[in-house]
Amino acid sequence: MEVILKKALKRLGHRDDIVTVKPGYGRNYLIPQGIAVVASDANRKVALENVRQAAHKRAHLRAAAEATAVKISGLELILKVKVGTTGKIFGAVTALQLANLLKEHGVQIDRKNIGFVDPIREIGIHEATAVLYKDLIHTFHFKVVAAG
Repeated sequence: MEVILKKALKRLGHRDDIVTVKPGYGRNYLIPQGIAVVASDANRKVALENVRQAAHKRAHLRAAAEATAVKISGLELILKVKVGTTGKIFGAVTALQLANLLKEHGVQIDRKNIGFVDPIREIGIHEATAVLYKDLIHTFHFKVVAAG
């Protein structure tokens, strides 16, 4: 029996995949649970259209992420922080601070997608990475200076 998966199922397939299963498994579990539908001609057309639209959406999101990477590369990012007399920062630079700095320059990146190699506790030029899309990780530099 051929079914079209409505949800990804481990060891069986991803959403909108057409898979062959035993008739009892399809009729008694997959279809009643809403995990799959019978692979009729109409359902196949719908699944193929969903796959086509998802591919178009992924291409659009990837292009937007690449444009964001180019925009970040062209920015001169300067983060002002409170510094003690020894030149060390009170605390450390956080991803939230960097996300807010990027937002001021018109770049919207979630703080959860920003990371550092080591904690930043001194003034100077540092490096950060941002996950802009699933496999698109952009590394950029920013400068930490004393406020005031």
